[in-house]
Amino acid sequence: MTPSAPSKQPWIKSRRFDIPYILLPPFVSLLVVLLLPAQFRHTADMPVAVWCVLLLCVDVAHVYSTLFTTYLDKARLGRHKALFLWAPVACYVAGALLYAAGALVFWRCLAYLAVFHFVRQQYGFMRRYSIAEAQHPAGKVLDTLTIYAATIYPLVYWHLTPGRNFNWFVDGDFFTFHADTVKQISGWVYTVLLATYAVKEAYRGVMRKFVNIPKNLVVAGTALSWYFGIVVYNGDVAFTLLNVVSHGIPYMSLIRAAPPKPAGIKPAGSRTIRYSLWAFLGIIIGAAYLEEGLWDGFIWRDHPAVFALFSGLPVLAGNPTALIFLVPLLSLPQSTHYVLDGFIWRRRFG
Repeated sequence: MTPSAPSKQPWIKSRRFDIPYILLPPFVSLLVVLLLPAQFRHTADMPVAVWCVLLLCVDVAHVYSTLFTTYLDKARLGRHKALFLWAPVACYVAGALLYAAGALVFWRCLAYLAVFHFVRQQYGFMRRYSIAEAQHPAGKVLDTLTIYAATIYPLVYWHLTPGRNFNWFVDGDFFTFHADTVKQISGWVYTVLLATYAVKEAYRGVMRKFVNIPKNLVVAGTALSWYFGIVVYNGDVAFTLLNVVSHGIPYMSLIRAAPPKPAGIKPAGSRTIRYSLWAFLGIIIGAAYLEEGLWDGFIWRDHPAVFALFSGLPVLAGNPTALIFLVPLLSLPQSTHYVLDGFIWRRRFG
């Protein structure tokens, strides 16, 4: 017998919240990219204003939104003091050891940790929207393979296509080499998985007279943003817009309006302090500005007009010993964010 169709869509919060803040960002990003002048779709150039919006106010800021469900959540902090204390300590020690082994070793490890975090977020959203969905185990396996293919194939293409006009953190942080046969085979697998998934969902929709809209929007948005951002276009603005907005906006929105609720604990006990939207944005963007100002003052000196307040800091880019301790410290918010994010969304994490 065909399972009965669910009575409503499995929204995380509500239709009016999920659609604009979680599901639409990759589609809006792709539309913006399509409207950009051609040079911004295939060049390493990025205007300062675009950098401030995408990198500073979204990418770096979203890292600090984790504070609201960890260190600024008194109830959760009390329950997990050891984890919240030792996670940054472990990240810093590991970072210093990696940087001592070589700057590229450090950035490469951090890049792959970040990629894992980005990929797992898309899987997490897909799984969250299908958690109550009744389907054959083979269908669940296909869902998993499809969402991973939507992210991993573009990454495989990136690794096998040297000369991209973008990077994750620094030039050369990904291993790149030529392997045309591998790239071709992975492309076939990618196409077959997406096509099979589409047929499966269409068939289930006809049989059950119900389509899981949010799950399918997550899969479609992930496939489109990663494929166009990495494979179709070869520009830093296009990649950053499709990558950062599709990841950062849903993450911040979820933290702000639908934070993780621990099993067996009343939600009121998990959110002891409620911040206004402006306080939320002010804290995370302010922290992001401070972090990037320190990076620019001590090391990069890429945006002196934006970070004029930090122009008096000594430039340490030529001091390898100082960088061993400084770079892992400045990147600590990111590395800690990646590690803690592996815990805070677990249903049984109180």
